[in-house]
Amino acid sequence: MGRNTRKRRTPLATKAIAASAALALGGGGLIWANFYASAHESGNQSWGGNRTKAATAQVSTISCPDVGQRLTNVPNQARGEVAGELSNLDRQITDAYQRLATTRDAQAQDASFVQNSILQPLKDRRKAILDRIRLEITRVGGTAPGDLDTLANCTAQNADQTTGGQQQNGGQQQGGQQNGGQQQGGQQNGGQQQGGQQQGGQQQGGQQNGGQQQNNGGQAGNGPAAADFVDITKVQANVQAKPRKSRNASTGTFTTRCGVNANKNHNTDNVIVAPGVTNGAHHLHDYVGNQKVNAFSSNNTFLQGGTSCQNKNDLSSYYWPVVRVQDGSQDFDQNADGGGKEGNVGKILVPAQAQIKYVGSPTGKVVAMPQFLRIITGDAKTTTNGLANANAHWSCTGFENKVQLTTQYPICPQGSKVVRTFAFQSCWDGQNVDSANHRTHVAFADANGNCQNGFKAIPQLTMRLVYNITPPTVQNGQVKNAYAVDGFPEQLHKPATDHDDFISVTTGGLANKIANCVNRGQNCA
Repeated sequence: MGRNTRKRRTPLATKAIAASAALALGGGGLIWANFYASAHESGNQSWGGNRTKAATAQVSTISCPDVGQRLTNVPNQARGEVAGELSNLDRQITDAYQRLATTRDAQAQDASFVQNSILQPLKDRRKAILDRIRLEITRVGGTAPGDLDTLANCTAQNADQTTGGQQQNGGQQQGGQQNGGQQQGGQQNGGQQQGGQQQGGQQQGGQQNGGQQQNNGGQAGNGPAAADFVDITKVQANVQAKPRKSRNASTGTFTTRCGVNANKNHNTDNVIVAPGVTNGAHHLHDYVGNQKVNAFSSNNTFLQGGTSCQNKNDLSSYYWPVVRVQDGSQDFDQNADGGGKEGNVGKILVPAQAQIKYVGSPTGKVVAMPQFLRIITGDAKTTTNGLANANAHWSCTGFENKVQLTTQYPICPQGSKVVRTFAFQSCWDGQNVDSANHRTHVAFADANGNCQNGFKAIPQLTMRLVYNITPPTVQNGQVKNAYAVDGFPEQLHKPATDHDDFISVTTGGLANKIANCVNRGQNCA
């Protein structure tokens, strides 16, 4: 695939879309537009303010199917071309959003304007791209999904229909649980959430009336909301026991020390999902490990990239979306794509700690990770896709063995720090270092710790990021000094959208040393 250096077009109407011009990877997403208030129009809502206000303006979205996740069998020969077409779908969604955000008067005067002038043309343009995707797949002997045409249709929604990441105070969350040695999380205080659909009630830190979200604020107008935060001391314990280890378990650990990105190695690319596309992630990443990772990096580039890890044979890339505090401060990218121009605002926080550790399998030995294996854990678009692939775990120091949150950010008590943890997929298909949708070549172990469908256990990558964050305060449905993970603007900065990315690159036999260490029950570093 040739280089695609074209960036997203500058929004057409600054005051309508300064906070939320959005692209969603894979040709799907929710586009969130504040129609009747903006940072320029409202005295109570400001990019530079430090208080999240209740959103009183009418908010609309466009929801498009996530085409990329449906393409599970794209032949290798066509993946470059298909990735380019998925990027074209993203640009079409952006154009439709711009149209939505700059035609307020026409929409007020004509109830059918959105359908006739925005959604139908978008459907026609998407169908043309989907036809090209089908052609690229069949041209090399593959088979495209039979229902590909049905993915052309997008719908308009109001903000109260996009509550996918919210978590109720009590009961069970269904669809975000993953196995394989990580926390099962999920049970919270009250209510029941299923696959991202709210089933009622009132949330701590913000009013919910019949499931309608009353506060979509944030400095950029697209979150986080007061309801996205919870006092962790008021959440009941939900951490489940890990699978029992068998006699043949691989009980060792291998720790690699790669720093906290103190040198501020950032970009808004995602070479796994959007190779060759500048600003393909549309949010800012921290990078540790390999130091030469961007949209145009290749396997050869990785081998020449150098590393921030103490073990210079570890050239792997570990990257995750940054966390920002919305206290009225701004950072270097306040006017940049992927930063303030796309609703990611506030001061970027450097982790106080970044712990990277490989662990074994509770049921048997592991095989070494293959060179250039790519794994994405979690889902940056849970507000669009629901919680099926969610793997966010938020907690506080002193509470990690008791409480893990997926759909709310914790408010930690005095002296406690915010913790993000990830446990990556630990089963590999034994053949592929990536897959068309970047998921099906790896999997989580089952509830007993076993790999299914002939998959092989590999060392499980775990990560623990710790942050010094002044606890936000919630009062009268408003949150002051909120913090949030970077993300696509249409995802409203929900906690469930947290995710992590990894590319395994090693030299000097390090991959085998990691596997041997955990298989022997040793603790190595």
